[in-house]
Formats: sequence, structure tokens, C-alpha cells
Amino acid sequence: MKLSFLLRTPIYKIIIILFLSSTTVFSQALDSINDNTHVESKVVKSDSLMKITKDTLLIKDSISIYPFEKWDNTRFNPYKNQLKEFPFQIKFSDSTYAAPISGKKVITSRYGWRRGRPHQGIDIDLVTGDHIMAMFDGVVRFARYSSGHGKTIVIRHFNGLETAYAHLSKYKVKANDTITKGQIIGVGGTTGNARGSHLHLVISYKGNYINPEYLFDFGKENKLRKQDIWITKHWTSAHFHTSKRQSNLVYYNSYEEALANHKKQSKRRVHIIRRGDTLSQISTKYHVSMMKLCKLNAISMNSILKIGKKLIIH
Repeated sequence: MKLSFLLRTPIYKIIIILFLSSTTVFSQALDSINDNTHVESKVVKSDSLMKITKDTLLIKDSISIYPFEKWDNTRFNPYKNQLKEFPFQIKFSDSTYAAPISGKKVITSRYGWRRGRPHQGIDIDLVTGDHIMAMFDGVVRFARYSSGHGKTIVIRHFNGLETAYAHLSKYKVKANDTITKGQIIGVGGTTGNARGSHLHLVISYKGNYINPEYLFDFGKENKLRKQDIWITKHWTSAHFHTSKRQSNLVYYNSYEEALANHKKQSKRRVHIIRRGDTLSQISTKYHVSMMKLCKLNAISMNSILKIGKKLIIH
């Protein structure tokens, strides 16, 4: 089929056919591509994975395996304000991950409520200049400065999970690079809002920040907690946890079991106001910001708290 004919065809924007000289990767050409998708023909081969530039497909064994939904090189979280239905499932093809730093992984601050704000990742101690490694195969979605996080790299992996590495001093990769498990991607530092050198590690799935210790055992063996795991809102909400200690880990064996626990966890909590209560004290007690308490209860920071009145906590 001639290229001039394809360009004149209004139904399709582009049809791309890729061939490898050593092996046959495609059994047939991709028939059609959505009008909103732009495909370039430049291919970079990395093992059995081929990377086509931004806004294109990644092909492995003739199958499109990479979720390019919300692919954005400029925003740390392109899914912001997009809620995910709970519970949701994450599957891993391996039982281990590559350690993001070399040596012992000392967690100095955990996922949870910290100083009146949600800490949506974990802090791992390091020395400025230490290498940072990718935990799994994937593609760099974001490699740039992010407010608060400083120099940051976000990698999206082939199960849709994203790992983010913040407070770096140097980048070793750029956006849209194909990454292998254990590959050096950056250098640790103190950029952004960092109190001393450390790696701020953030784990997310479609914009939902997940408690990293629910997925990964940060001991010597770099093991996953489970290869097939159900996530309820409890594990994506920092106010259920504290940054000072590891939360008790509870896992579910089926969708039905996870859904039952999700519904139980999702029941709204209330606080009955007692003599001497202040908004600040209630905020600290339940790990909920004063702003959120005001929004949930349609009150202002200066509202008088009446004894016996109920405040919705979440």
C-alpha cells in the first residue's frame, strides 16, 4: 500500500508497520490508530522491548502492553482530581523489586499524617551523591523540577504503577526513556523542601498515592508483600496512618473480601464536641487538616464549637 494513498485516507491519521531484520515482531500491521494519537517511526530497541517516542505505543511480543493514559511529561500527578473506584487490583510479574538505593534502607519518615499534613510517601536515608535505582522496568514519564519535591523522576511501570524519586541532585535519564529494573536513574540530594539528604519515594496508581510499605518489604531481600494485591481506600489515605510508625498490614484474598473491608473502612467517623475542644486539637487527634474539617462541616476556622455537636471527620 502506497504512503500517498494512506495520507489521503480520512479515516485513519497514520498506519505504522514496523519490521525487525533479525526477528519478526509483528504478525500484521497495526490496522488503525485513534485520531488523537500521533505516531513517530523512530524505534529504540531495548532487549525485547521497543520504545517509540512520546504519545506512541510500546510493543512487546506484538502486544501493546503499556498504559499511555494521562501520559504527561510536565505534571507530577496528571490524574489529579480523578478518583479511582475502590477496591482496585495491582498485579506484579515478579516477586522482588530492585532497591532504590544501595545498602541498608533506613526509613526516617513513613507514609501518613505528619505535622498537620499528609506525607504521601516514605523518606529513605542516604548521602548526597548516592545513586538512585529504578525499582522495576518501565518508562520515564516525568523528569524535572517539581514544587516541594525538587528534582524528581517518575517512572510508569507495565502494570500501571508509578514510582517517584524526589529530592534528587542530578538526573541520569530523561522523559520517555525506557528503563530497566535496577538501572541508575539519578543521584540523591536535598533539592526541594527537604530537611537533610534523603530519598522521598512515592508510589501511586492512577493518581492514588499508596502506602509503599503495604506493597514492599524494605528489608534486605527486596520482596514484594504480595504479587497480586487488592487496594482499599484505607491504603491510599494518609490520614489513616502516622509517619512515626508502620501501620498494621491487612491483606485481602478476593474482590469480595476487599470490598467488604473497604465499605467498613469508608464509614464516616464523627467526633462529638466536648468542653475544651478546639479545631486544632480535633485536627491533630484524627490526623485531618483543619481546612478539611471546615469543608466537611461547612464551618469556618473561627466558628464556635458547640458542646454536643457532631463533627464529620472524614
